[in-house]
Amino acid sequence: MSLMLSKMELSAGPIVSWRPVKWFRTNLLDTWPNAITTILLIGVLLICGGKMLMWAFVEAVWSAPSGDSSLCRAARGHGACWALIVEKYRFMLYATYPYDQHWRPALALGILFTLYGTSSLRRFWGRGLVVFWLAGLACISMLMWGGVFGLRFVSQDLWGGLPVTLLLATFGIVSALPLGIILALGRRATDLPLIRGMCIGYIELIRGVPLVSLLFMASFVFPLFMPAGVTIDKLVRVQIAFIMFAAAYLAEVVRGGLQSIPASQYETAKALGFGYWATHLLIILPQALRNVIPPIVNTSISMLKNTSLVLIIGLFDFLSASKATVVDPAWQSFGLEMIIAVSLVYFAFCFSMSKYSQSLEARL
Repeated sequence: MSLMLSKMELSAGPIVSWRPVKWFRTNLLDTWPNAITTILLIGVLLICGGKMLMWAFVEAVWSAPSGDSSLCRAARGHGACWALIVEKYRFMLYATYPYDQHWRPALALGILFTLYGTSSLRRFWGRGLVVFWLAGLACISMLMWGGVFGLRFVSQDLWGGLPVTLLLATFGIVSALPLGIILALGRRATDLPLIRGMCIGYIELIRGVPLVSLLFMASFVFPLFMPAGVTIDKLVRVQIAFIMFAAAYLAEVVRGGLQSIPASQYETAKALGFGYWATHLLIILPQALRNVIPPIVNTSISMLKNTSLVLIIGLFDFLSASKATVVDPAWQSFGLEMIIAVSLVYFAFCFSMSKYSQSLEARL
């Protein structure tokens, strides 16, 4: 029995102690070079971290009575001015949307976050989720535009801030993924040379130009080709440009996933009598998409951050609205605090997407 237990212990590998002192000594102080490096890094972290804590929290100014920035100016150089964020947060979030109607984009953001949370739970996946999304998007459109149920109409030219950033990213990613799948399948359709050539031409053309050029074309060139009297809102045109751009990149991601599936999968499906679409929808695509979850999320994160480029054509996204807050002469000297706050918001969204993709990949 004792021999059996000793063999089981050996097969299980070395027993690791999680006691902090022993872990610290084993991993960070095991050799002289590691010990010296650890001590130096701890010293740097203590010095820099202490100064950062003093600047960000202890000496910081958290409020400005009546919008007066004199307290921030007095603390400049040794304390952060978070009063800027407290004073200007509504403009950062909603930009030029009518001030007395800010409850509408706030409620729209709440609905959008509810849709995100519901979609992240696998037990809600199904046809009902599609209906839930359609109903949620209808409510968001009603709140943002207005003109019904006694709500004042608000033109898209006045939209801005965080709702514009999230709507552009959400619609861009959700709409571009199916289009990217179709383009990837078309590029691999060797028995349909015309369709294959069109898909290759589209992918290479879109990937060969910067996103800024597509935004300029959507904003200034596309209206020239519209019939007289027919206009499309700038935000819709920009959304189409984002979808076209993301679809080209997602097509290559999906194509990589398709190429990772062994030929035996196709042969087995053919032997079982599956047709082209049944083979791809039921067998190939589920495996291919599972294999490329990390690059799909990477492209989605890039799309979220690329929404900041819409400032070039006159739209105020979250970053643009936040940068406009320091145009006020009273707050011009505190752009660093604004950048930190905006970076934390972007980091929260990107990190959440990354962690969810890891958990989804593990479950699948």
